[in-house]
Amino acid sequence: MKSISAGQGEAAAGSAGRTPSVRWALVGLSLSMLLPSLGTSVANVALPTLAQAFTASFQEVQWIVLAYLLTITILIVSVGRLGDIIGRRRLLLAGISLFTAASVLCGIAPTLWLLIAARAAQGLGAAVMMALTMAFVGETVPKAKTGRAMGLLGTMSAIGTALGPSLGGVLIAGLGWRAIFLVNAPLGILTFLLAHHLPVDQRKPKADRAGFDNVGTLLLALTLAAYALAMTTGHGGFGPLNLALLLAAAFGVGLFVRAEARAVSPLIRLGMFRDPALSASLAMSMLVSTVMMATLVVGPFYLSRTLGLDEALAGLVLSVGPLVAALTGVPAGRIADRFGAQRMTVVGLIAIAAGSFILSVRSGTPGVSGYIAPIVVITVGYAVFQTANNTAVMTDIHPDRRGVTSGMLNLSRNLGLITGTSVMGAVFALASATTDVTTAHSEAVATGMRVTFAVAATLILVALAIAVGSRALSRRASGKTIADAERQEEEDIRLIGSAPRQ
Repeated sequence: MKSISAGQGEAAAGSAGRTPSVRWALVGLSLSMLLPSLGTSVANVALPTLAQAFTASFQEVQWIVLAYLLTITILIVSVGRLGDIIGRRRLLLAGISLFTAASVLCGIAPTLWLLIAARAAQGLGAAVMMALTMAFVGETVPKAKTGRAMGLLGTMSAIGTALGPSLGGVLIAGLGWRAIFLVNAPLGILTFLLAHHLPVDQRKPKADRAGFDNVGTLLLALTLAAYALAMTTGHGGFGPLNLALLLAAAFGVGLFVRAEARAVSPLIRLGMFRDPALSASLAMSMLVSTVMMATLVVGPFYLSRTLGLDEALAGLVLSVGPLVAALTGVPAGRIADRFGAQRMTVVGLIAIAAGSFILSVRSGTPGVSGYIAPIVVITVGYAVFQTANNTAVMTDIHPDRRGVTSGMLNLSRNLGLITGTSVMGAVFALASATTDVTTAHSEAVATGMRVTFAVAATLILVALAIAVGSRALSRRASGKTIADAERQEEEDIRLIGSAPRQ
């Protein structure tokens, strides 16, 4: 008892001593989550200005956004695994440095294609930051507060998304388009300094961390690139090139699985997918992200064409969703810690389904408030779901797999966003019954919105079925484990009772 008390006293003292460091580390992690999301949203608002500055078409300047998103999507799992191997703190510091330097290159780029190349480099730094930030939560905060930390990171991501359009507009109007990239330099330097408060990786090298899976990394990158390009090439259409890219992606999946099964130190251990909870979490994350993208695809057209709002008012309404997510993130984390991550995952999905259903049955033109109210319900549900889902996955993960698992969570989200852009956009265009949504009649756009959110509600019902099925499998596995333990205990008692007395 004395040794236990002494150990507890030492732990308490250590915890107390680490408190300021932990706080600064959480600030650094928060900025590491904010900057990549800010890097996405701040560039979108600048596309018209950039098209004029470089005398380029919209399709050409669109690659300023696509190069960033595609790089993150392609490399996020690989950099997460690399962090597990060489040390997450070292790689995170390198990622922050690259993001900061690439931001400066973006700000001074003299040509469009140099800007696109710099954005790809910025995307690599962002991939490192996104993949490793969540992985550090398990090493920085106590297990009982994991949900709160995840909620904080979700809040910072939402703030970055919400801040981008307004900050970008102010900077472009006052200082020009280069300022939207150069502003990341001081923020990146501050993040780098704060990241030094993160715990140093003390783990000893292990045999399964000795090498990096180069073949698996290349195959996964090519497969994800083929899929992402299939979803984004053609600007809403689906032609022979899109089909060929999809077939290449499917073929790449087969090659990747074969390579991972034979690899000595695989990028992704295929056995991880035998865990029903992890597989379900990744599938739900992709479905929910696909649906959330519908609000960004449909919203601008519905607000302008059906409700008749100008650009400024439409932008203000569109910022309501990210703002609600920012305000909901931390409370959602506390709720997940108190009531359980799995239960709150289901609650979040129910809220998203309810909001989507309300939008799908709206008749006539209910006005701005009639649009905002269900969007708020959807966004609150998303904040609760994302925080609870991330908490459920990252709480009990083995330290050696935190980087790659965090990368897989971010990958599922990014794949959902890319899929949502293409698929939900195609559903909206098809339901609007017009070849050019920008000139469609207001009622046609309203019909397109209703059909799109009907599809969204259906996808969330699928996610709910996955969540319920996963919980049932987890309970069955838990019950089986308890039953095995009870049988073992009975066997031990029987053996002790039958042993000869001395």
